[in-house]
Amino acid sequence: MKGFFKSSIGKKLIMSVTGCFLILFLTFHMCMNFVAVISAEGYNKVCEFLGTNWYALVGTAILALGFVFHIVYATILTIQNRKARGNDRYDDQNLPAGVEWSSKNMFILGAIVLLGLGLHFCQFWAKMMFAELAGCEDAVPAGFATEGWTNAATDGAAWIKYYFSNWVIVLIYLVWFAALWLHLNHGFWSMFQTVGFSNDKWLPRLKTISTVYTTILMLGFAAVVIAGFIQGSGC
Repeated sequence: MKGFFKSSIGKKLIMSVTGCFLILFLTFHMCMNFVAVISAEGYNKVCEFLGTNWYALVGTAILALGFVFHIVYATILTIQNRKARGNDRYDDQNLPAGVEWSSKNMFILGAIVLLGLGLHFCQFWAKMMFAELAGCEDAVPAGFATEGWTNAATDGAAWIKYYFSNWVIVLIYLVWFAALWLHLNHGFWSMFQTVGFSNDKWLPRLKTISTVYTTILMLGFAAVVIAGFIQGSGC
């Protein structure tokens, strides 16, 4: 068993399993965040629920830890791969058509995803869930607070309007979503390929499902950002 997880197949399996956590984590958050497009009050109720229920916190933490492990393990494998093969790390003949660039640059895309995640944590998680748990809330900037909502840690709608009123922040997030789309679009179908769905019948279907699913996922996130820009900037 120990030898299996050191093998190429074993390493790919670990990346696939931990990649599931990334997809589930993003799917959960897109569904949650999209509520803000429909109703600011509804979104704040979701934020309040997640911040006060231990099982919601535990579930989020488990998905997040799987996500972090995916990133750390990918970094370790990339470093090992570079040491073993130098600059000649990939065999272009073994890459499926249409995914060459994303296949070669999964680590670069992952780095962009990680940087974007760091920014997102500083702007939202630190101001909301962490602030509520630590009891050190920051006040919502004047003019952005949701009407009738006084708790800054659960006024997620206000923070969305505040940060996304800046077009530079909007642009950074859209670039982040593009990198996520490229990373997930390749990772989603290759995850199934690793566990055996690699025949001529299923692989094209999985690629199509991957493209549709990840596109919907990223469009959902983008809709939240654009709605926040419209609301926050008064357009």
